Amino acid sequence: MEYYSDGPQRTEEIGAELAGKLKPGAVIAFTGDLGAGKTAFVRGLAKGLGVTERVTSPTFTIVNEYEGGRLPLFHFDMYRLGSADELYDIGWEDYLSRGGVCAVEWSENIEEALEEDTIRVDLRRGDGEDTRIIRITGLGGEA
Repeated sequence: MEYYSDGPQRTEEIGAELAGKLKPGAVIAFTGDLGAGKTAFVRGLAKGLGVTERVTSPTFTIVNEYEGGRLPLFHFDMYRLGSADELYDIGWEDYLSRGGVCAVEWSENIEEALEEDTIRVDLRRGDGEDTRIIRITGLGGEA
């Protein structure tokens, strides 16, 4: 599925729409350049899951946890990780077993740790400054 966003609010709306389709244990792998809207998309996921906490980028903490919604949300930023081995060191398998949603920014850094059923979200800049092209694959066979 491909979407066009004209700004952060629309990107969040697309994230919220995806949240309604997620099941416990879902892993969403994000790719896209710095500033492409990955965190805005995760803010939308959180809203769609019913999370009321403020969602921020976990760049320096590696993972932020949000409880209280329909499903827990675990927001990872793998920008500073060098390999999937480091991911396992921070308890990746424990997060997977908790029945929440794992949203993984900079997923290309830990690609070998991702399962075949991972949902992929690629965000790219469009023609305008705030325009984004968002491609979602791996959701129930949709492309």
